[in-house]
Amino acid sequence: MQYIRLIRSNRDFARLWGAQLVSLLGDWFSTIVISALIVSYTEGTGYQGIAVSAFLIARMIPPLLMRPLAGVLADRFDRKRLLIASDLLRALAVTGLLFTTQSSDYLPLVYVFVVMQFLISSVFEPARNAIMPSILYRHQLVIGNTLSSITWSAMLAVGAITGGLVAQAFGIQAALVIDALTFVVSALLVMTVVVPAKPRSEIGQPARKAVDKSKRTFVDGLRYLLRHPETAAALFVKSAQSITSSDTLLIIYGTQVFVLGEQGVTSMAVLWAAFGVGAVVGPLLTNRFSDDSVRALRRLITVGFALIVLGWLLWGLAPSLELLALAAVVRAMGGSVNWTYSSVIIQQVVPDDYLGRMFSLDFAGFEFVQSISIVVFGLLIDAAGGDTITHIVYLSALVAIVPLLLWIWIVRAIEKREPAEA
Repeated sequence: MQYIRLIRSNRDFARLWGAQLVSLLGDWFSTIVISALIVSYTEGTGYQGIAVSAFLIARMIPPLLMRPLAGVLADRFDRKRLLIASDLLRALAVTGLLFTTQSSDYLPLVYVFVVMQFLISSVFEPARNAIMPSILYRHQLVIGNTLSSITWSAMLAVGAITGGLVAQAFGIQAALVIDALTFVVSALLVMTVVVPAKPRSEIGQPARKAVDKSKRTFVDGLRYLLRHPETAAALFVKSAQSITSSDTLLIIYGTQVFVLGEQGVTSMAVLWAAFGVGAVVGPLLTNRFSDDSVRALRRLITVGFALIVLGWLLWGLAPSLELLALAAVVRAMGGSVNWTYSSVIIQQVVPDDYLGRMFSLDFAGFEFVQSISIVVFGLLIDAAGGDTITHIVYLSALVAIVPLLLWIWIVRAIEKREPAEA
């Protein structure tokens, strides 16, 4: 009920949330069908693992390179206009993907248009996250970010299932057209959002001196981060959990190990949907143990890291698609908890003038680590073959213990320091 009350009482957030809802639905339509398209184009070639990894890298590297500029844009210019422009340009990029569905000869163009789409997305995400404290009151930040996170997850589940069904019933082109239209609808919804001059989350808080827009540089953002270790700790979370990326293995398991439907579209949809369900459930459960304080959120992130380790262990033991889906649920629960709470911590402790750059750095760290992880996983999959792919999963569980232990140490160090500073 608290999520429903937020949507009813805050129309600006409801419209921004609605924009996220429709664009994410289209995103997962295209993710499923493009993955299946690439697998079909590279069948029997011996480089399927690298081809799939290249698709995921095309979604990661361009935004990573764009992040320094994206964060500065989000802090210097009107964030609402940036969101609208990003949506419309992404609609054009997705439309271009329609030309790649005719033949495997067009496989290189798939990567070109994916790169274009996610270059533009690199501006959208920091601006959207930075605008949320402007339209949400401080007591609404946890609920708003949780709703935003579970929307991503729910649309992953719904979009994965419907994307697979639409692709099978009407073809890949229909799914891509739907994706392009969702960006247009998103832009129209963002146009109706009213952003107040003073962020609502700062009402009742001590006034902060505004930074001149001409001085909002990327280097200045790095200096801020170095001066505030509690912010740096929050930026560690998304990067650390991405050291073991599940994306490549989800696609390979769905198209090579437990295959349902033509080219594994149905099994991929089931696994992505399970991942989405887990990402919804995670923060909904842990919110019951939170008082919305930064200290409580940090401790719950420890639970998130532990769930990631458990998810990988269950994944390695799964003998069927159904149990693999359960493992994906657990793995996603941990990732979603960490993603949601690290974002809330940033919004609570960082001044509005720096939010765009901090979120840009946050996403950059995540994309950098996940890009490396995706490449490594692709190479390991091609080298290992189907018989030993389970070994890669157990290796992931072992590696995932490292960020868990590091985070426990970080939390203890911060909590020892905070009483002294008070």
